Amino acid sequence: MRLLLQFGVVALVAFAGSAIVGAVQWNVPLTLALGLATAALSLYAYVQVVRRTERRAPVEVALRGAGPAFGRGLLIGLGMFAAVILNIAFLGGYEVLGWGSPAGATALLGFMAAAVVTEELLFRGILFRIVEQRIGTWASLALTGVLFGAAHLFNPHATLWSASAIAVEAGFMLAAAYAATRNLWVPIGVHFGWNYAQGGIFSASVSGKDAPQGLLDGVTSGPLLLSGGEFGPEASGYSVLAGVAVTAGFLWLARRRGNLVALPRRSATAATLAG
Repeated sequence: MRLLLQFGVVALVAFAGSAIVGAVQWNVPLTLALGLATAALSLYAYVQVVRRTERRAPVEVALRGAGPAFGRGLLIGLGMFAAVILNIAFLGGYEVLGWGSPAGATALLGFMAAAVVTEELLFRGILFRIVEQRIGTWASLALTGVLFGAAHLFNPHATLWSASAIAVEAGFMLAAAYAATRNLWVPIGVHFGWNYAQGGIFSASVSGKDAPQGLLDGVTSGPLLLSGGEFGPEASGYSVLAGVAVTAGFLWLARRRGNLVALPRRSATAATLAG
């Protein structure tokens, strides 16, 4: 019940904000302002509903220390995608034709902020966190990662492969980032850096969706496993490999810090008996 209430409240704010952002049709100042406002209102809704349903302060989105945590995640996300696109370009799957559009890159700041913050609140802040309390870190990571990938099956040019790639490089990786830090600002930063590098800098399709041109006028081409095809670089084999590597790193850190939640004893006993 708690999960459904929290998810419903944040989703309502997120969907309303996204609809308004979409309605302004990439008007630069409006998209930037409304996107940032949607992100802020979604965070406010999350804070309020967690306080009322869990009777605690939501320290995972506390403003104190948010800047450094977001910054660390941002550098990881930017670095990940830069490594991916450089490998794709090395094999001829990406080419820069010239400079792109600073206006488009600015509008994408607001659009990405709204999308990233709401997705992280819903999938990591609510689904992963609450489910983890019931079934442990590993099972929750697997379940919510698959759900995150499946949610992208409805995107343009999506396939079973692209959804599986998203599950690995985003669903698993971002849940692992939260498990390692117990702070939502880190996965928010990673997610934003990854998405903005794709669309806002390299002008690639983001999860199958076309957007205004970013800072560079770039084009992708070549086989699906190299460039990601029409879905964009997130369906590239290089993105999956990068996601696996970073997920492993975060899970190692989570284990070292003692942040992995074991399967509750009652559930473990039931699973043993069932087996």
